[in-house]
Amino acid sequence: MAKRIFITATNTDIGKTYTTKLLMRQLSNMGYRIGVCKPIETGVSDLPVDGSELLTLLHKLNPSTRQLTLKDIVPIQFLLPAAPYVANQAETIDLTPIEVSLKKIEAHCDVLLIEGAGGLFVPIDKNTMMIDLIEHFNAKALLVSHCRLGCINDTLLSHHLLQEREIDHLWTLNCHSSDNSFKTISEPYFKDNFPDFTIVERDIGKIVIALLTLFDK
Repeated sequence: MAKRIFITATNTDIGKTYTTKLLMRQLSNMGYRIGVCKPIETGVSDLPVDGSELLTLLHKLNPSTRQLTLKDIVPIQFLLPAAPYVANQAETIDLTPIEVSLKKIEAHCDVLLIEGAGGLFVPIDKNTMMIDLIEHFNAKALLVSHCRLGCINDTLLSHHLLQEREIDHLWTLNCHSSDNSFKTISEPYFKDNFPDFTIVERDIGKIVIALLTLFDK
C-alpha cells in the first residue's frame, strides 16, 4: 500500500487543492510516483472542478496514470454545493467506490494524496464526519489553515481535534498576498508558541520531508 496523506483544512476555500498540487509537484521532483484522489466533491454541475485540476496535473507528473479517469479521482460527486450529508439528503454514503478508486490509483504510486472536502467536522452522513475518513483510510494528515484574523483559534481547534483522535498529522498555513495583517495580528503568537510553524508556499519542501517522516513512527 502507498503512503497515504490526507489533506484537510480548517474550513472550505482554505486552499486544499492548491496545497495538494504543491505537494504533488514536490513529491514528484523528489522522485516519488504520486497519486491523488478527492473522494467526495460537491457542487459538481458538469465536471468536478477540483478533481479536474488534480487529474490534469497527475497525468503530467505520473504518465502511468493516464488510464485513470475523473471518476477514479472523484468517485463520489454531488450537484448541490453543500456538505455531503445535505447534498445527499442525509442518506448513508457507501464508501466502497472510494476504496475501489484508492486501490486502482495505488497500483501506480508510492505516495497517495487524498484531498478532503471542507473541514474535519463536515458531515458525510448520519454516522460519518470528514475526520473519520482519515482513520478509515489509515492515512496521515496535513491540516491547512488560513492567515486571516481568526487563524489562531481555527488552527488550534482543528489541531487539538486531530491530537485528541490520535491522528498523526502536521499543520501548516496557506497565506494569500492579501493577508497583510498576518505578521502583525497572528504571526507573533505562532512564533512564540510554534517557532517552527510553516507556510505552504514558502516551506513545501520542509513540509513534505516532515510528512514522510511520520511514516517512520
